[in-house]
Amino acid sequence: MRRARYAMGFRLPPENLGWVRHDLTDAGWRGRMMVRHLALMTPVCVGLALLPAEWGIRVAVVALALLSSTFVVAINFADIRQARLRQHGLPVPDDPQRGHPPH
Repeated sequence: MRRARYAMGFRLPPENLGWVRHDLTDAGWRGRMMVRHLALMTPVCVGLALLPAEWGIRVAVVALALLSSTFVVAINFADIRQARLRQHGLPVPDDPQRGHPPH
């Protein structure tokens, strides 16, 4: 239940800070973030696919929703990560590719 709430953007209790730190700072954090995003988008895409329309239109709507949201998450990885770290009161690591955090 806590992982589902975390995936939806809610703050976890203080006893889970170690897990949040690992999730957002250790190797593979981008992949984990993308998996969480896809897990959240799956029910949305299923709901869009069930709307009444021709099958081609339904496929196009689902593809547009999935690809556009995935693109937005991919280009904003670092900003989402910083916001999640701050949300949990954790320090934001310096990212040499982006310079110092802007906030």
